[in-house]
Amino acid sequence: MEEEVSKPSNFIKTIIRRDLEEGKNESRVHTRFPPEPNGYLHIGHAKSICINFGLAKEFGGKCNLRYDDTNPVKEDVEYVDSIREDVRWLGFDWEDREFYASDYFEYFYECAVNLIKKGKAYVCDLNADEIRKTRGNLKEAGAESPYRNRSVEENLDLFQRMRNGEFADGERVLRAKIDMSSPNMNMRDPVIYRIAHAHHHRTGDKWCIYPMYDFAHGLEDSVEKITHSICTLEFEDHRPLYDWFLQELGVFHPQQIEFARLNLTYTVMSKRKLLTLVEKKLVSGWDDPRMPTIAGLRRRGFTPESIRNFAEMIGVAKSNSIVDYGQLEFCLREDLNKIAQRVMVVTDPLKVVITNYPEDQVEWFDAENNPENEADGTRKVPFCREVYIERDDFMEDPPKKYFRLSPGQEMRLKHAYYIKCEEVIKDAEGNITELHCSYDPASRGGWTEDGRKVKGTAHWVSARHCIEAEVRLYEHLFSTPNPDKAPEGMDFTANINPDSLKVVTAYAEPSLAEVEPMQKYQFLRVGYFTSDKDSVAGKPVFNKTVGLKDSWAKSQSN
Repeated sequence: MEEEVSKPSNFIKTIIRRDLEEGKNESRVHTRFPPEPNGYLHIGHAKSICINFGLAKEFGGKCNLRYDDTNPVKEDVEYVDSIREDVRWLGFDWEDREFYASDYFEYFYECAVNLIKKGKAYVCDLNADEIRKTRGNLKEAGAESPYRNRSVEENLDLFQRMRNGEFADGERVLRAKIDMSSPNMNMRDPVIYRIAHAHHHRTGDKWCIYPMYDFAHGLEDSVEKITHSICTLEFEDHRPLYDWFLQELGVFHPQQIEFARLNLTYTVMSKRKLLTLVEKKLVSGWDDPRMPTIAGLRRRGFTPESIRNFAEMIGVAKSNSIVDYGQLEFCLREDLNKIAQRVMVVTDPLKVVITNYPEDQVEWFDAENNPENEADGTRKVPFCREVYIERDDFMEDPPKKYFRLSPGQEMRLKHAYYIKCEEVIKDAEGNITELHCSYDPASRGGWTEDGRKVKGTAHWVSARHCIEAEVRLYEHLFSTPNPDKAPEGMDFTANINPDSLKVVTAYAEPSLAEVEPMQKYQFLRVGYFTSDKDSVAGKPVFNKTVGLKDSWAKSQSN
């Protein structure tokens, strides 16, 4: 990853600079990225990754990768592996600092025992519904559990028996004893341990009680000596609880700082909802190119540079807002324009017969691979009597200022010749099946010495040499900018866009016969595309990454 300079400031950096100036935490900066391995990471997580690893890099500190694997019912090794791959792909390195909450299970247990001994935690026999009903609301205090005043000895015995597996799931929990009348609902005797007889992907069946995230979170940060625990804004109301646990236990106390999570139009930013899409087979999997997962974005053709630049552009804020998906696409185009190889692919072919071109002749034209990078060189493109153009590059009855092909009008074939439409061939139903055109031999290369102006230029492929390619044309997965705003009685899946994927057989220039997966291309005048992992020799598959038109940048200039 290239060195990045002159990073814009934000309120988190201001806090860190102040801490460094004051010598806080021995003038260390140590952050962490703490995903739960219960699904694939999405673009919102990418923002958090960039923030945490980016701050550590900028201030000469360290950043840990830590898996919050405290819920074995929903977690899987597949998710662990995908998270590791995503962070690396984005360009970040945690070195030897890969940790798991499960590394600290024994420590968590000891901390819970200490709270019991201090009279700050108790075993409660109420079930989840009963606890919920007795918590009260924002206007009314909660009701104390009838088990709140158990003796320390009884609580220690019951908690040990919970660990020994003597009780069923949900039969008992361990709760912190704080304040049932607190205006902060999170402080009303929250559950800190629950029973779950479930196999854990790392600890197997050793444990049948697991800590809640609010309890484990601060302790994980503490034991790893994290200095700045950076969370999304929904954890702001949990911060007093974070602080309470660390203060009561008298352990190293990191500072929790909250920032606004990423909300993006035309997407859902919930692993639960993304899992629903996968389980209901509304997408092909976690890496479906329509998904906002990092795996899906990668498969679609996004680059790590574009996502890092996007995270930098949108900045770090204290209040929630919604970012236009077009801004993410803007960052992608900026990067792809520099690196994507230019090629010619016809996605909706119309045959053109050049009647005055020799039947057996083949010419090979030089075509530049990338006008943005001369070092990418050129390639040879074959030309013969019959070519394919895009169907919408011809109009039989064109309006004024139509500069492509129409009867009696000329159009330039890129890198090749001017052609003029002489005859339109139709089938019995009146559908246009092919065009008969003439070419001007003096226009080789796309210009003539007489200086006549031909404004329209089209891409094309040789009918004799082209190959078939599967092209997957992707649009937004959802048809509305806010998918969660669904009709009454329906959920977000009601807003699925039925036209989010269209698969076509396209004709491509022969240079694309054998492509490696994840190669970036600009199909001239069509858009940016990326070769998919489903490609096989002689039959490439391409995903539409993003179109050429940039509506977001245009809207910013108005």
